[in-house]
Amino acid sequence: MEHVKVKKRELVHKGTIIDVYKDVVVLPNGGIETWDYVEHRMGAAAVVPVTTEGKLLLVKQYRPALERYTWELPAGTRDNPEEDFMETAKRELIEETGYMSNDVIHLMSLRTTVAFCNEQVEVFLASDCFPEREQQLDAAEQIEVQEWDVEVLLEMIYSGKLQDAKTVAGVTAFKAFSTSWQL
Repeated sequence: MEHVKVKKRELVHKGTIIDVYKDVVVLPNGGIETWDYVEHRMGAAAVVPVTTEGKLLLVKQYRPALERYTWELPAGTRDNPEEDFMETAKRELIEETGYMSNDVIHLMSLRTTVAFCNEQVEVFLASDCFPEREQQLDAAEQIEVQEWDVEVLLEMIYSGKLQDAKTVAGVTAFKAFSTSWQL
């Protein structure tokens, strides 16, 4: 099967962690199209934090793209392209929630929006999380932390109240993982 070839790539906007391009592509049938492409330069990590009581920790923060607050897994961009994804996950867990874990494992790899973006998110499971210190939030962050039962989160997912892709994937994977491994 032939594939699409990028004939020309033009940088439209250079951001702090993403770049936006306009691509002129040649289709397998010879047709020419213009496509948008968003390059996420760093990659990100998310973490499914599970307390010693079996509750999941989610963070509530404002998302300008949606113009509202959302409940999400703690997550963030790597500090540099060489940073280990697990280190990013551990750092984001303690910064955003004040909790930490001595038992963090890789759960899954995601590509968030494959139609136009190359963003990579590695999702980790942090078991037996315990409060360690106060949140260490960035100046622009205002984050609320709350414990949730996984069944309540699944209801929120299936009713459309919880829509963040990394959170939906992480919570549903946790449920499958915890059922199969009897966590």
